[in-house]
Amino acid sequence: MSLGLVIVQTLNGLQLGVLLFLIAAGLTLTFGVMNFVNLAHGVQYMVGAYLAAMFAAWTGGFWGSLALTLPAALAFGLALEVLIFRRLYDRDHLSQILATFGIILFLNQAVKTIWGAAPLSVPVPASLSGSIVLMPGLLFPVYRLALIGAGLATALALYLFITHTRVGMLVRAGSTNAPMVSALGVNIRRLFMLVFGFGAMLAGFAGALVAPILSVEPGMGDNLLILAFVVIVIGGIGSIRGAFIAALMVGLIDTLGRAFGPQLLRLALSPSAASQTGRALAPMLIYILMAAVLFERPAGLFPVRR
Repeated sequence: MSLGLVIVQTLNGLQLGVLLFLIAAGLTLTFGVMNFVNLAHGVQYMVGAYLAAMFAAWTGGFWGSLALTLPAALAFGLALEVLIFRRLYDRDHLSQILATFGIILFLNQAVKTIWGAAPLSVPVPASLSGSIVLMPGLLFPVYRLALIGAGLATALALYLFITHTRVGMLVRAGSTNAPMVSALGVNIRRLFMLVFGFGAMLAGFAGALVAPILSVEPGMGDNLLILAFVVIVIGGIGSIRGAFIAALMVGLIDTLGRAFGPQLLRLALSPSAASQTGRALAPMLIYILMAAVLFERPAGLFPVRR
């Protein structure tokens, strides 16, 4: 286990963590403010990646694609909210789960019909291509560092927006007591629409950021959706701070556990047993963490006061 490998895997874990935060932030606001279980949030991440690939082909560059993807992802989220989701707010959670699962199936088939089943790619912007020297003989892609920086900057901007603006105050109040906010004269349906559209844009932003380094393909958001739910359960439903800290924890534990779990187990087990046990145990680490957090703090690490 070399220092260079530890540094690289830590940066990879941070990258996964900030991507999870961008997805989980919208999900935790939707669940916390609207009490709405949206399983289709992962496909909004996938649609963002496909929009980035389409706009990159149109504009011939990443930056033009990103500038078009953000408003398109926002418009897509608002369209889903107006046409489908607002009819589910008063339904029970089981109905919401079944309906949004149906949307997952529909949109996965829709992207296959529109863009085909073959994976698409987005070129890395020339200004962020190449690698940076972390230490002698150790390189790390500049784009991945920029992705981490963009995620951290977005987290800071979102925190300031939620805690220091009037709209953010209404969002926090809505997550605490939505009926009271509505009774005070706030159009709660418009607030819900704003929260949903903003969450969809964040998920689309995550998809656009990851498009240059991962294949854009149908179903790419399904696994990340599961991790995003783990994040909001650990951090506390409705808490942006909790989502940020939990996303970094999940990203680091998942990445470092997969990379170094078998090596650490070799201290107590034979190499073959350590390798087999490590491969089996590594995917379980984040769920073990979730169970431990729920055992001690059933509402999560940073629950929203109600």
